[in-house]
Amino acid sequence: MLKQFLFGFAFAAMALVAVPSSHAANSGAAAQTTDIHGIKVTVTPPDFAKPAQNWEFAVALETHTRDLGDELVKVSTLVADGKRYTPIEWKGAAPGGHHRKGSLHFKAVSPQPSAVELQIHLSGEAVPRSFRWILKGTGNGK
Repeated sequence: MLKQFLFGFAFAAMALVAVPSSHAANSGAAAQTTDIHGIKVTVTPPDFAKPAQNWEFAVALETHTRDLGDELVKVSTLVADGKRYTPIEWKGAAPGGHHRKGSLHFKAVSPQPSAVELQIHLSGEAVPRSFRWILKGTGNGK
């Protein structure tokens, strides 16, 4: 029983870790990928250094295990310095199939936060996938 609990705990902890890809998407903010339960999700952030009204996160999903039927606007949240934001829209492939690409759009957070985290909580997964970027030092030693 303890062995099953520890295995489950370790698996959940791994699900929270996003592995940075080897290619930088823009000036300092690299794309990140998770591959959990046979579903690979890659998120490429916007160039946070450029002034913008909206932030556009490129999202690609791939699987051969189930249908990708989630409405990404409904299952995604942007967290910036502890405050939660909902997407404005999804532009891309409609729900369904095994391969989806598009972009999640959020109103740009101003003033620029010290960090942002995109959470995508796909159906059937116990915890949301987390993609996090540090944008600037907090200046408070943390």
